[in-house]
Order: sequence, then C-alpha cells, then structure tokens
Amino acid sequence: MTATVFVGADELARLIADHPTKLRVIEVRRDSGDDPVTHLDGAVVAYLITDLSREGTAPTEGKRPLPEVPTLQATLRRWGVDDDSTVVVYDVDGSFVAARAWWVLRWAGLRDVRILDGGLPAWVASGHPGGETAADVSPGRVTVTGGHLEQLDAEGAATLAAEGRLIDARSADAYAAGHIPGARNVGSGETVSADGSLRDTAALRRLYQFDGDPPGLYCGGGVAAAHGVAVLTHLGVQAPLFVGSFSAWSADPNRPVATATPAGGTS
Repeated sequence: MTATVFVGADELARLIADHPTKLRVIEVRRDSGDDPVTHLDGAVVAYLITDLSREGTAPTEGKRPLPEVPTLQATLRRWGVDDDSTVVVYDVDGSFVAARAWWVLRWAGLRDVRILDGGLPAWVASGHPGGETAADVSPGRVTVTGGHLEQLDAEGAATLAAEGRLIDARSADAYAAGHIPGARNVGSGETVSADGSLRDTAALRRLYQFDGDPPGLYCGGGVAAAHGVAVLTHLGVQAPLFVGSFSAWSADPNRPVATATPAGGTS
C-alpha cells in the first residue's frame, strides 16, 4: 500500500476489507471522558495525555512533551502494531488529536500512518457501520526509535519567526492574546470545511502561501500545529513542529510575547 496522509471514509472501508491483518485503526481521544457512542469496529483507543505525551516535566518543555521512546514502543505493541502495519488514526470530534497521533507515530519511525479525513463523523455520515472497540489485541512487534520528523526548539522557533517563516496554528483570538513575535497566524481550523473534512488542495495552498523554504509551526500545546504539519505534508511540504509550542515559550520569562488586535495589528 502507498503511504498517504489523509484517507477518506470510503477508501478506509476498502483498506479494512482488503488488508484486515495489516491494518490497525486507532481512535484518538483527549481524555477518558471523551467516549463516543459508536466507533470504528475493532479500533484501539489512544489518549492524548497518557499515550501521546509525557507528564511530570518542566513547564519550559510545554504542556505535552513527547513520550519516551521505550514507553511509546510498549504502547504501540499493546495496540498490536508491527513494523509493516498501516495505521489509520481518527478523531471522535474534530479536535485534531488524531493529527497529534499521526505526528508522534511518524516521528517514531512508522512509515505508513494516515488520518481519517473528517474523523468519526465522516465515517458515520458516509453510511459505514459503527461497532465496538477492540476487546483483545494480539501484541505487535514494532520497533521505534524517534527523531524521524523534524522538530524545533524555542531557539529554532525564534529564528524562523525572525525570518517570517513561523506559523501559529491556533485560533485568531488565541494568537491575538499572545504569540511568538514575528509569527503569522494560520489557524488549523481554517483548513477544514464545516463538516470537518479537509478543504481542497488549491484552497489549502492559498491558506499556507509562502515562498522558499518551508515554515515551522506551533500552537498552544502541539496538537493544532501537528494538524498543520500533516496538511503541509499532504501538499508535499515537510515542515518542522515546535512540540513545546506556546506553552513552552510562555513558561520562559526571558522569551518575549507579542499581542495583536483582532484586525491583526501588533501592539
């Protein structure tokens, strides 16, 4: 199977039918209270905080530092992932946490990871049946190493911002309240239509317009920006992610913070 980033509901249904043993579907939730009434049948469940982040770190590492590689590897094996698995991740509510899973798994070295375009709502709207999450999964044998996608630290983010090449993927209101000086705002919410599906390629290119080298992305805690990186990858552009994002930046009293009016003028 050829690796892509976003997969539609009908295409995913075909993958499930054609590659049932090689495919692993992961339902990504923010926390344990985020439980939908239906699921893609046989999906395993991932949680943003406990599975895709690390807790107990310094504030300057941000709200959601990456998990330790040995811990992530054990989690992936528990989910039944092998080295040659095709993994499809999906949101239950359009909150972009599936993109965080996509980024973490690609960073860890998995080659074929895809995002269900529009998430669970798109699956249901397309008429595909719901089901139950997996009750028992045979352990996988995947080996991961980390470092396979480019990251930015705070200094790297500052450098790109000074060059006009840093994108803040939060909402306009969050950007206006405080952002990395020099960053411009392209909210990840602008990349999707009202139904949560990805906008067409031409619209996305207009949205992310830039010249020359790829931009870097950040958000509040590394979720919305991971979606932006996934979208740019979909467009053929490899963009680095500031995993610590603004939560890491603003925790350092030596880092300046800019504000803006809703019209976009800085103050």
